[in-house]
Amino acid sequence: MAMLTHLECSACGATYDPERLHTVCPACGKPLLARYDLAGAARTLTRASLAQRPPGLWRYSEVLPVRNPDYAISLGEGGTPLRHTHRLGEALGMPNTYVKDETLNPTGSFKARGLCVAVSRAWELGARELAIPSAGNAAGAMSAYAAAVGLPAHVFMPDDTPAPFSVECRTLGANVTLIDGLITDCGARVRQGVEAHGWFAVSTLKEPYRLEGKKTMGYEFVEQLGWRMPDVIIYPTGGGTGLVGMWKAFAEMEALGLIGSERPRMVSVQSEGCAPIVRAFQEGSEHAAMWQGAATVASGLRVPAAIGDFLILQALRQSGGTAIAVSDAEMMHYADLLGATTGVFSSPEGAACLAAQKHLLAEGWLQPEELVVDFITGSGLKYAHLWQ
Repeated sequence: MAMLTHLECSACGATYDPERLHTVCPACGKPLLARYDLAGAARTLTRASLAQRPPGLWRYSEVLPVRNPDYAISLGEGGTPLRHTHRLGEALGMPNTYVKDETLNPTGSFKARGLCVAVSRAWELGARELAIPSAGNAAGAMSAYAAAVGLPAHVFMPDDTPAPFSVECRTLGANVTLIDGLITDCGARVRQGVEAHGWFAVSTLKEPYRLEGKKTMGYEFVEQLGWRMPDVIIYPTGGGTGLVGMWKAFAEMEALGLIGSERPRMVSVQSEGCAPIVRAFQEGSEHAAMWQGAATVASGLRVPAAIGDFLILQALRQSGGTAIAVSDAEMMHYADLLGATTGVFSSPEGAACLAAQKHLLAEGWLQPEELVVDFITGSGLKYAHLWQ
């Protein structure tokens, strides 16, 4: 049973009723975070109880927002493997390299986690028509979960997004509009539709619950590691919901008594063609200025401005982590290496983690014996044209 108590602004601390549909904080425009009665949740969400529960995202229901299980949509999301990649680790010079293979989620990416929870909670709270700006995978996931319960879905994506993404959305019943511009331009069109038609937007960190779905990656891989923390997490960062979500998960898990105070160092990886978080981290800034002329083959990394920039940067700094940009050519190279050594066909975004790992090892920021988890966030199948 969900132990949700309230929503709290991540910036100003204002609190709100969780039983109403919300987007960002009305007072300051920053993301809202779901808060739970963790002392109550700790009575049932234990290591022992989890060992008896079936795999999947909803096994963490006490710290997810859906009250009525009838509204908990499921297409088989979560429960993805964490693989100790011996051959890849040998090639990288780090034998304790693990990959979290999110390609096995519905619609082929980690976006299924966030949109599963966001759509479920929006449906429960009475939303009747959904919209999203997306570079690809999030739109496919939203379309799938909306289709599962018959909610109309509106997708806005850049017109140079690889065709498989828009084909997927249309086949799943969504109304797709291609925009001459970037994801930020798509967001503007979504806002127009919200105002004109009353759609509910499930944009990254502009509603509270995609974050809650993504945070389950943190609960899941720690449990898969036998309740120990890795030394480092390397994560490809566009909007950054997953990174922020996992950092939130670790705090919850400590309060629940599942782990202690240990934390991994968090690494944000971006493309050299769109690296606002990397630039802000290096400059010591609290916010990331918009990146001009964003360009990369990795559609999910082509996010020139992230509303949760300050939350990403806080997680990096609080964890003693870092941010690094890699080239498109490196992403493609390491996608090939990953495939040939593990059998996982990764999108460029996931492969960016391996490129970052190799750079950080060469720089001495990583040590060869450290345990590293790389997040392979999506399948390469929708990017097959890049290998032609």
